[in-house]
Amino acid sequence: MSAECVFCKIINRELDADIVYDDEKTVAFKDINPAAPVHILVVPRKHIPTLLDMEKDDEGLIGHLHSVANEIAKAFKIDKKGYRIVLNCGADAGQIVFHLHLHLLGGRPLLQTIAKGRGV
Repeated sequence: MSAECVFCKIINRELDADIVYDDEKTVAFKDINPAAPVHILVVPRKHIPTLLDMEKDDEGLIGHLHSVANEIAKAFKIDKKGYRIVLNCGADAGQIVFHLHLHLLGGRPLLQTIAKGRGV
């Protein structure tokens, strides 16, 4: 855990968040600036700044994050029509918080999201 990381503070319950999922490896919560009706951040408890900082032992964790995203998509009833998973890596990709995380987006057609410059 990083003492300065906002996601680590949410994981440790030092900051409030609308948490929708919690297990021994992962915490998921609603994005405070949603780009879609459903916009959930799926975050590993382990502090990994970017995908480039992932170690060989983290491969299973990355798969777990995707499995959790699938469970959340079903819980929010966006699994049938479809959803998007985004993982930004680095500042030029739009990563703002340097703690690896997935964006789970859905609840409306997302075709225009990137074309209109609405990044996540």
